Amino acid sequence: MKKIAILGSTGSIGTQTLEIVREQKDIRVVAIAAGSNIALLEQQMREFSPALVSVWDEKKASELRVKTADLKTKIVSGMEGLLEVATLPESEILVTAIVGMLGIRPTIAAIESGKDIALANKETLVTAGHIIMPLAKKHGVSILPVDSEHSAIFQSLQGAAGNRAAKILLTASGGPFRGKKREELSKIQVEDALKHPNWVMGRKITIDSSTLVNKGLEVMEAKWLFGVDLDQIQVVVHPQSVIHSAVEFEDGAVIAQLGTPDMRLPIQYALYYPKRRNLSGKRLNLFEIGQLTFEEPDTDTFRGLALAYQAMERGGNIPTVYNAANEKAVALFLDRKIRYLEITEMIEACMKQADYISNPNVDEILGTENAVYEFISGRWM
Repeated sequence: MKKIAILGSTGSIGTQTLEIVREQKDIRVVAIAAGSNIALLEQQMREFSPALVSVWDEKKASELRVKTADLKTKIVSGMEGLLEVATLPESEILVTAIVGMLGIRPTIAAIESGKDIALANKETLVTAGHIIMPLAKKHGVSILPVDSEHSAIFQSLQGAAGNRAAKILLTASGGPFRGKKREELSKIQVEDALKHPNWVMGRKITIDSSTLVNKGLEVMEAKWLFGVDLDQIQVVVHPQSVIHSAVEFEDGAVIAQLGTPDMRLPIQYALYYPKRRNLSGKRLNLFEIGQLTFEEPDTDTFRGLALAYQAMERGGNIPTVYNAANEKAVALFLDRKIRYLEITEMIEACMKQADYISNPNVDEILGTENAVYEFISGRWM
């Protein structure tokens, strides 16, 4: 019986992870953590009987304790609660599915405790890849990617027999605004940006997909996960979302992973790696698809991707600036406080004014995040 802990159990990845637990019946969920959705959290507690539950907000944690007084589950809160979930001795794998830089400290703590990481939190590697990857190597733990694209690359590398990738072909659907020009995006509303053509995801990542910032974050993540240089990562717009990504080797051979757009597949692969299990759902039918198409990304219109490459080229704490600015900008857009095009304008402005730190530690990474938020508050709010 495999034992797992989940950070972000009430979000999109978290709930789909629990779907797999429900279907496979040989995984025990020993600990879960969520933000404030205590109604769903209570349901999860009663169904999966975790020993430990963490709620970010202490007031919500207190409410949950009252609602679940009949259970023996221990309920904790705040960062200390996340760290306790991440390091619970019984768990073997930590699924990191919380959004944002909150995931950094728990991921580090889990690695130091010898847990394998099923990674669905982009920000951890984007901002702290230079810390996380050497630490994982030191402690002999695996970083197993859950993002569909990075899982596809990871799967494509399984038959590499030690041969390194010459190029990574990172696919992108292009989002809901593929083919539009910048002037056409000036009146985009929240509802428009939340209509992803292929994937069902959380609100923030759906907005990130529409701006191609999500692809920019994935470029940064791929660099750390697979130990390649930026010029070895090529983003390819593939509207059908059938090829989830591919690897080109030195002899020109390209190995790709194909499938339906179902996030449960990469989640399950990470949980059972290197074994594959049967998974319910629709199978890929190439006759139905008919054809696959590919395009170069329009980085003039979708500045988020171009800015991501700039951030990684500069390195240091600039990827943190990029990420933090985007997090704040997306939150403001979802609250209808800024226009759609201001998301990438805000990122660029923050990158230009940031104080550069060449090799930031965790405190400096979090300090950079706070500095970005202060800059945005002073200029936009």
